[in-house]
Amino acid sequence: MAMEERERLHALLDTLPDGELHVALRFLEFLETEGPTPHLWSIEDAPLDDEPLTAEEEQALAEAERDVAEGRVVSHAEARRRLLGEA
Repeated sequence: MAMEERERLHALLDTLPDGELHVALRFLEFLETEGPTPHLWSIEDAPLDDEPLTAEEEQALAEAERDVAEGRVVSHAEARRRLLGEA
């Protein structure tokens, strides 16, 4: 199983755009050096948010779903570029 996963990782790396390689590298370096932390464990162990949605939240979700359906979305790379003011 581990070898199949390793091969899948190699294949995925080959498909990443050059602009996203640094993100994958940083994440893998994090896993190598840091591993899971108590902070991450607390998030994983947190109970599901089962509070009912407010009318405002439902409206926002419906708007977001319309945006996705109509193609009004940007890639992660584009959002990052815009947020960080990269050219």
